[in-house]
Amino acid sequence: MTKKFLKKIIAQNQDDLRVISALCSEAKIKQSQIKFLKENKIFLISLERKNKEKVNSAEKINSILKFEFIENSKSKNINQKNNGNVLELLAIDLFKKDKNFEIVLLFSNNGIITLEAEVIEIELDNIENINDKNI
Repeated sequence: MTKKFLKKIIAQNQDDLRVISALCSEAKIKQSQIKFLKENKIFLISLERKNKEKVNSAEKINSILKFEFIENSKSKNINQKNNGNVLELLAIDLFKKDKNFEIVLLFSNNGIITLEAEVIEIELDNIENINDKNI
């Protein structure tokens, strides 16, 4: 089995980010699936979200949320030592601070992750497992 990327949504401004935020609201995230690659300035989140593109669908989609050009990451009310913790993403918001942007990920139970970036470059990629034995 390999993973195939199905759909990619790219956000480069606040309006685009609202679409990604709406699609990812109520997504479940294992805390161990959140990675900050500081040297590459990339912040990655693997999440399981509802398929909101289809009306009244109970289907779940595995997705990757990728934030690029991230200078710094801070969290609040998230126990960093509990990798088994499952977080529920409520919303993603964007604020302008001086010359940089603050991307705020809001979770249930008052969890917050704040990312600092010079440029807004966010991708939401859907992933599907496929059987590649016949390829």
